[in-house]
Amino acid sequence: MSPLSLGFSPCPNDTFIFYALVHGKIPTGGLAFREVLEDVESLNRLVLQGCLEVSKISFHLLGHIRDNYALLRSGGALGRGCGPLVVGRTPCEPGQLRGKRIAIPGQYTTASLLLRLFDPELDSLVVMPFHEIMGAVTRGEVDAGVIIHESRFTYREQGLHSILDLGKWWEEDTGEPIPLGGIVARRDLGVETLRTLEDALGDSVLFAQAHPDAAREYIRAHSQEMSDQVCDAHIKLYVNRHSVELGEDGEAAVMTLLKRAEEAGVIPRSARSPFIA
Repeated sequence: MSPLSLGFSPCPNDTFIFYALVHGKIPTGGLAFREVLEDVESLNRLVLQGCLEVSKISFHLLGHIRDNYALLRSGGALGRGCGPLVVGRTPCEPGQLRGKRIAIPGQYTTASLLLRLFDPELDSLVVMPFHEIMGAVTRGEVDAGVIIHESRFTYREQGLHSILDLGKWWEEDTGEPIPLGGIVARRDLGVETLRTLEDALGDSVLFAQAHPDAAREYIRAHSQEMSDQVCDAHIKLYVNRHSVELGEDGEAAVMTLLKRAEEAGVIPRSARSPFIA
């Protein structure tokens, strides 16, 4: 089999998780990979076009692609206390966001879906790359912005204020962990290959957790000048037991997100399970 195209982001949690898989540190059942490193919204759009065989995606996108892609039960980003934040130049109540221009980090990101589920009347949305959002808020180009990734750790340094914690809202409203992103693989690869991928990815996470310094240089090479302290905090926040295996509560959280998105008319309805058949 030719190397599989494997998409993931340069963020520390992804490079930490995928290091062992792409560097031959664990058995992969004979599978080889060709890395495609892009920001998550670029990956979302590549998968939407069917261009990648295996990829990290936002769980929002899963609702649009589940007929052609299966969700693997390993490698994902779910948890508590790790959801997107809405920030602004001055403190305000979430209800005061209506009618305001709010930057979102991509049309298909889970962050944008959560904002729409929180309040459908927040409809003046401006799509931009996630790393440009804090600057746009600071300069007054938008009134507020939804931030993800390492921005959670640095927004205060920009003089910004947290207006709404979408992850906290989700957890309090559903009682479930927040499902942010997962790994999908094309269904036409076949069930056997999909299960091999699922097992290998889980092993890759376990290797990373057992050898936390092994991927240090690989992470640094893609960390966009983040400090080691921020990289470590990023990994600690987004890599957990759900990254090894979703578990019952993780699967329930994914299904709740898809159901709510269907009911809100954000994704098409489907009776098909997102998981491997």
